[in-house]
Amino acid sequence: MKWLLMIPVILFAGLAGLFAAGMFLGQGDELPSALIGAPAPETQVDPIDGLRPLTDDMLRDGEVKIVNFWASWCAPCRVEHPNLTALAEEGVPVYGVNYKDLDANARAFLDDLGDPYRAVGADPRGLQAIDWGVYGVPETFLLDGDGTILLRMAAPVTQRELANRLRPALDAALEAK
Repeated sequence: MKWLLMIPVILFAGLAGLFAAGMFLGQGDELPSALIGAPAPETQVDPIDGLRPLTDDMLRDGEVKIVNFWASWCAPCRVEHPNLTALAEEGVPVYGVNYKDLDANARAFLDDLGDPYRAVGADPRGLQAIDWGVYGVPETFLLDGDGTILLRMAAPVTQRELANRLRPALDAALEAK
C-alpha cells in the first residue's frame, strides 16, 4: 500500500522533467514561412512621432538588413533587445515594426532600452504582420538587398538563436552581396 502513495510523486517528477527538458532543448519546430525566397510584402506602416519613419524603399535599398516585429508589452522582446542593439552597433541595418502597441509605449520602451532601429513603423491593427505571416511577436526577418526574405525567426533573438541561425544566415547574405 505504501507504494501507491508514491505514484503521485513519481508522476509529478516525470512531468516536471518533461517541462524542464522542453525549456532547455531549443525552440523546436516553428511554422514554415511561404515567404522565404520571395520579396518582402509592400510595407506601409504608420509613423511614430519622434522616430524615423520606416518606408518600403528602405527594405529594397541594396543592403542586407533585419526587420523585427516587436511590442512594448512583449516580454521576449525585452530579452532579445540587447542582441538587436549589438547587431545595430556592428553596422547591421535593423528596422522595427511596432505591433499592436501604443506609440507612447513604443517610445518609452526605446527610451528605456535604447533604440537599435534605423527606422520604425507602427502596425496598430496588425495588418502588416498578417501580410508578413507574423503570428506573434517577436518575429525577425533577414532580407537581402533587393528585399527578398532569406530567413524568418519566430522566436526571440537570443544568444543561441543569434549564433546558430541568424549570424550564419547574415554572414552568408553579406558574402553573396
